[in-house]
Amino acid sequence: MTKVTGQSMEEALEFADQEIKKQVDAVQNIAEKNLIRVLSAFRAEKIGQYHFAPTSGYGYNDSGRDKLEDLYARIFHAEAALVRQQMVSGTHAIALALFGNLLPGDELVTLGMPYDTLQTIIGVKEAAPCTLKEMGITHRVVDIDFSAPDIARIVPGISKKTKMVSIQRSRGYSWRNSLSVDVIGQITQAIKEAYPHVIVFVDNCYGEFVEEMEPTDVGVDLLAGSLIKNLGAGIAPGGGYVVGKKELVDRAAYRLTVPGAGREMGASLTSNRLFYQALFLAPQIVAEAVLGSIFSSFFLQQLSFIVSPLPQEVRHDLILAIQLGTPEKLIAFCQGIQKYSPIDSFALPEPWPMPGYDHDIIMASGSFIQGSSIELSADGPLREPYIAYLQGGLTRHHCKYAICKTIEDMVEQNLI
Repeated sequence: MTKVTGQSMEEALEFADQEIKKQVDAVQNIAEKNLIRVLSAFRAEKIGQYHFAPTSGYGYNDSGRDKLEDLYARIFHAEAALVRQQMVSGTHAIALALFGNLLPGDELVTLGMPYDTLQTIIGVKEAAPCTLKEMGITHRVVDIDFSAPDIARIVPGISKKTKMVSIQRSRGYSWRNSLSVDVIGQITQAIKEAYPHVIVFVDNCYGEFVEEMEPTDVGVDLLAGSLIKNLGAGIAPGGGYVVGKKELVDRAAYRLTVPGAGREMGASLTSNRLFYQALFLAPQIVAEAVLGSIFSSFFLQQLSFIVSPLPQEVRHDLILAIQLGTPEKLIAFCQGIQKYSPIDSFALPEPWPMPGYDHDIIMASGSFIQGSSIELSADGPLREPYIAYLQGGLTRHHCKYAICKTIEDMVEQNLI
């Protein structure tokens, strides 16, 4: 096999497998506990075959849809949930939570600058109409050190005018640590002690089932995320969710449909079985993705790549950030992940001006569900230091194979 930095790929692979063995048990232990929690919720809600049936039209009395939302609320230990096929992305779910619960004159505080598409929704960028800014909602950023958040410095950045504090659990397109549920809980407690009226909202994308608890277990008021990430398990064909306090979830539902109807409308146009089965399998699929990330981190670090999180760090989301240093290496890396994907392996991804971003984006996603990032995928903006963000993996074995073959190809192209 090709040699890199004096050792064969086979040797590097074997060494990585040996070194991460102790972490495999820890990740599988979390998966088992989350599976038991999910199974217990299925049994408590008495899920039956008849809940799988699709509906049409207005979707009134859609028992499968309603029971799925009851299931999410129980699993997240929340008062209510909104789980809908009509949500087109995680960003859409987040937007519903924001637009439903912020009114003209309110202030939104974000911990750190939010990622590109959320900046567009807020109105940090001037390109799009119908933003929060256009509605008269103001926005401030409270900078924090994501490696070691100084919680005492967060509260002074909030005021009586603040209606909502938004916390991004995952790293997005930035070189920063993801936040643990424990730290999110500490931040939430500090905010609530000083300003009980403030809504604490968490963008939960890429974080579900990575830990034993979710942010709603530690006092967070509202969460939102995508069903083509963790909770979709590579099975759900689309959708998103919002969970939390009933009043806040209801307001998000009024934004999704219409005031007065809210969660009562919205037909299940696709069989609900896909969403139920995805939720049941999600703890194990998430564990596979986490183990693929841990392997990739260790393997790439051996080959002198700068990675985050480091192999030994406890995971709080799925994403592995890899500094590649040049646009050529970033493009080649993403093209390699595409090449060793099950779907569209013949396609050659190229950077393009993706809506909502300031820089061209290259995206590799040879997935069964379009854009599904619980499936192995890699993407990143073409800006220094040219970071690839590796996500997902339905099996750790696919992650290992795709990473190794991608690196071999880059060696052959004299990029490594």
